[in-house]
Amino acid sequence: MVIEMTPVFAYIGPGAGFAFLGSFLSLAASFLLTAASLVLWPFRTARAAIRRKLSRRKEKVRRIIFLGLDGLDPRLTERYMAEGKLPNFSRLKAQGSFHRLRTTFPALSPVAWSTFATGVSPAKHNIFDFLNRSLKTYIPELASSKVRPAGRILRIGRLRLPLSRPTVEMRRKSESFWKILGEHSVGSTILRVPITFPPEDFNGRLLSAMCTPDLRGTQGSFTLFSTRTERPETEGGCRCALRAVGQSLEGSLEGPDNDLMEGAGVLALPFRLAVQPDGNSAVLEIASESHRLQKGEYSPWIRLAFEALPGVRIRGMARFLLTETSPDVSLYATPIQIDPESPALPISHPAYYSAYLAKLLGSFATVGMAEDTWALNEGAIDETEFLTQAYSIMDEREAMFDNALAHTNHGVVACVFDTSDRVQHMFFRHLDGHGDPRWAGVIEDLYVRMDRLLGKAMESLDDGTLLFALSDHGFCAFRRAVNLNSWLHRNGYLAVSGDAVESGKYFQGVDWSRTRAYCLGLSGLYLNLKGRESCGIVAPGKEAESLKNELIEKLSGLRDDDCDDVAIRQAYATSGLYKGPYLGAAPDLIIGYNEGYRTSWDAAVGKVTRLVMEDNPKAWSGDHCVDPALVPGVLFCSRKIDSKDPGIEDMAPTALDLFGISAPAWMDGKSVFDSL
Repeated sequence: MVIEMTPVFAYIGPGAGFAFLGSFLSLAASFLLTAASLVLWPFRTARAAIRRKLSRRKEKVRRIIFLGLDGLDPRLTERYMAEGKLPNFSRLKAQGSFHRLRTTFPALSPVAWSTFATGVSPAKHNIFDFLNRSLKTYIPELASSKVRPAGRILRIGRLRLPLSRPTVEMRRKSESFWKILGEHSVGSTILRVPITFPPEDFNGRLLSAMCTPDLRGTQGSFTLFSTRTERPETEGGCRCALRAVGQSLEGSLEGPDNDLMEGAGVLALPFRLAVQPDGNSAVLEIASESHRLQKGEYSPWIRLAFEALPGVRIRGMARFLLTETSPDVSLYATPIQIDPESPALPISHPAYYSAYLAKLLGSFATVGMAEDTWALNEGAIDETEFLTQAYSIMDEREAMFDNALAHTNHGVVACVFDTSDRVQHMFFRHLDGHGDPRWAGVIEDLYVRMDRLLGKAMESLDDGTLLFALSDHGFCAFRRAVNLNSWLHRNGYLAVSGDAVESGKYFQGVDWSRTRAYCLGLSGLYLNLKGRESCGIVAPGKEAESLKNELIEKLSGLRDDDCDDVAIRQAYATSGLYKGPYLGAAPDLIIGYNEGYRTSWDAAVGKVTRLVMEDNPKAWSGDHCVDPALVPGVLFCSRKIDSKDPGIEDMAPTALDLFGISAPAWMDGKSVFDSL
């Protein structure tokens, strides 16, 4: 972050406040630490050189490339290879090997990529879903990280000055393989691997990915400004007014809360938009700069500064898209990203790495879910505009990947491209003759693009380099939504207060004194356990086990009578899936939905509705939150592997093995090579 006043403040997250960093003691301590570091530097360098020389005697490779292609499906990959459309995947298979890759329970990106990083099951790394629930309030919270405000505040009138640092906690446990490699003098460059926010301290470079928030502290909230008077309820963003003032239109872009001033509310940037006589362009004036926008074309990243106090600015950036000019005018703004050159939150390691990439390659999206799926879901942008955005983000990622490959002669380069996941989520309804014929070829084109990307990575292969191309899970259609909270309510396991038949979001209106089970997130079912949940009524032990078995029996094979199909293949007790110190934080059951089905949008946020099953009307029409047996990932390797049934948990111990390091006993995975 660029700081423009003394004493110094550093913004570290919406709702978390500012940290007072400029005291004399902190400056003195920094000076002493720097001096000590300079004195010890020659000794540390010599010791590291000796360790590096000793460790490299056992190495089997000089470099490993992990090309992550989130959500690449084995069935579609095999089909397009057979049709001759993926020549590089076919070449890599012939040169080395191709296998379906076992995913995790559940088959969710934060869970699977955490297992990729650590080589352990969810019960050992503590990530079970995107969402967790507060055991006190039952309210959902982000499972991967938590921002905690400063503990001490100096109050001067309305002014609120933090005297201690706010903290950003990483909730993923266990150790990543790149941290272990770093301890053995093997450096790594880790680009956008999910669940790496906040970035950890290790011997290497890292750019955070999934669950990195936007500047508002959300997981990505777009804004659609329009002259239309109606403003329908919007998920994943907001619709705001454009007001006519003279010959122009005016609006206000909301940023983060101002926690430095009591009652100040949300910081906002006013702007002016003037549609030009040609009817296809407009001039946007914001943050003291003018930008000409062409209808249907995204602006470059525009830097934004929100002033919390005189001289104290919180910096972000966004792209703008003029979507309409007549008779109504509409302007879409992406979620406000953390500016990589002036990060308001830690998004890279070392801290300067994001700025280095931005200076070298240009600005880039930083929010975890950078492709704005909700904007397409809500009609703020159309399919063409979504694809343009998604592939521009892919271009940004590819430039980083190319840079890392060019500058890494020894160690690991791991980069995850999530374009393959996001496009399939939004366009699966158009696959194989379904949906709109205009978009029938989008997914095939996506796989062809991934093949070209693989071809570029293969150009870096040499005798000392090993390439893995992998996905965390596959994909299938999401046609029907299942609200298990509604099923639990209908079958007497969940109670709503009074005579109501529905509840609000986040279990508003649920009577916990009469509720034995509830659902939250994308795959989990929880018992309302006494001594764990604040209002728990189910006794641990025999009563809880009996209830779990009863629910497994009733939910496994649950049918959708309207479509004469099975909606749930199998309900699984997590205690039978994996063991580890964090098993107590896991859902009690993992629901293995059938292909074509998934938990409903309402159930995911703790809502009871009238319908148990209904059609999914959203553009988000492909998913993988199903029985993991239905959605394995892919694993390609430039050499033959020995494992007959590789799992994503095997990648971390394989990386260690290839650099001559024994995997820790606590890792669940095994190297995919018997010998190399």
